[in-house]
Amino acid sequence: MARCGFLALVALSLLAIPLPVRAVETQGIARAVDGDTLVLGRLRIRLWGIDAPERAQICQTISHTNWPCGAKARTALAGLIARRPVACRSHGRDDYGRMVASCTVGGHDIGGWLVLQGWALDYPRYSGGAHAALERTARAARRNIWAGTMLAPSKWRQQQRQRMAVGTRAGACPFKGNIGAAGKRIVHVPGQRDYAAVKIDPVRGERWFCSLGEAQAAGWRPAVR
Repeated sequence: MARCGFLALVALSLLAIPLPVRAVETQGIARAVDGDTLVLGRLRIRLWGIDAPERAQICQTISHTNWPCGAKARTALAGLIARRPVACRSHGRDDYGRMVASCTVGGHDIGGWLVLQGWALDYPRYSGGAHAALERTARAARRNIWAGTMLAPSKWRQQQRQRMAVGTRAGACPFKGNIGAAGKRIVHVPGQRDYAAVKIDPVRGERWFCSLGEAQAAGWRPAVR
């Protein structure tokens, strides 16, 4: 009887020991949104520990020629995944509700590969310097974004938001060019039902237009409501 009581006590003690929380793993075919963001199924995934130029960001070569480093970084990511199965292990969610994850494809750590190839920076605020050595290698070899000059993506985002705030206060260009989850470019006109709810984020390539004609000429179509 005493032995049974002892075994029961041991069992209860084991139940009280907290088990390690397993990271969420998601797998499937993904597509590149920008240089550090993927869409996998219905999930929008921000790659952990790196920061790539934003999709609309421009860099300069050593001879001060502008080139679309943000669009090129996205192309590099798209070329790496190339409709191959991607596996992602979650680190949680960011302020925008996106999953933040370490992802691999074909045996490559995607974030590390992008940093090594000069398409992204180590993001020590979140990575703790996990990709710092890879960034030093890319810088020394002057690969891609390191071949000339580039504004750090975090500073570029801040600059764009400041410009947007000035433009909004001025009220000169009230037409909202929004990009939906599927990549559709829709322009919202003042007075439409959804106009007030639409938020413009220039970091994602969204923008304000001064007229409906200007928006349509740039490839945005009018919203239905």
